[in-house]
Amino acid sequence: MLNRNSAVRSRRLGTALAIAAAFSLAATGCNKLKARDMLNKGVQAYKANQYDAAIEKFKTATELDPDLKTARLYLATAYANLYVPGSPDPANLDHAHQAITVFKDVLGRDPNNLSAIDGIGSLLFNMAAGPPPNVEMLKESRSYHQKHIQMKSDDPLPYYWVGLIDWSLAFHANAQARLDYNKDQIARKQIKDGDPLPEKVREQFAGAYGADVDDGIAALKKAIQLQPDYDEAMAYLNLLYRQKADMVASPDERKQLQDDADALIEKVKEIKQKKASQPAPPAS
Repeated sequence: MLNRNSAVRSRRLGTALAIAAAFSLAATGCNKLKARDMLNKGVQAYKANQYDAAIEKFKTATELDPDLKTARLYLATAYANLYVPGSPDPANLDHAHQAITVFKDVLGRDPNNLSAIDGIGSLLFNMAAGPPPNVEMLKESRSYHQKHIQMKSDDPLPYYWVGLIDWSLAFHANAQARLDYNKDQIARKQIKDGDPLPEKVREQFAGAYGADVDDGIAALKKAIQLQPDYDEAMAYLNLLYRQKADMVASPDERKQLQDDADALIEKVKEIKQKKASQPAPPAS
């Protein structure tokens, strides 16, 4: 009798567990459907530039379905769209930090997600812009674009970002070096922006930022190799050549770098004129 009762209880327990599991699966499936509905509504709000409303819907979608990666990416992007570069307002900075947190959450689930990698790199660059620029944040931004290159080496855009960041680092350091020198030598002849740097200042500048400039030049050349009409990359390559010119000791080498920079300006003009003369694509 005891064994029979035990068997009956076991069957009842098994049936109850099966019913509970079925309800759980049904609830999970229902949540996933609700999550996608919230995602769609969030996308509609996002496209209407209603970012606050979109954020709430994307947050609900991720709560209903934590594996819905698209909702997390939209959530991070909506936060990023609320961020205004250059504004020191704490609420504004909080939008950027929230976007980065969600992008990093995506990377925690999908380490190779290029959208999240690029999103963090772009936000860090905008947050670092200054003045004065945040050097460490610029370098961190560069590291994310370098991750993109490691994963997809045939994409010209991350090479452009690396070159832009390397120029930013060198340009601000060059400007500060000139400012500091002129302050120290206020009773003597001041150096202007286009003048060569005094020897000691040049050596210090080249020693501190020579590797960055060379890295940026190589990156922008790669971007142009991958996209021959990449006029933005040419524009910054021109600027990096001018930073390199301030690092070399030889007047002849300096002049050659400046000539190469001038040639790039002309090339950029040609490309822009060619693009402007092309007929606009038909409206869809």
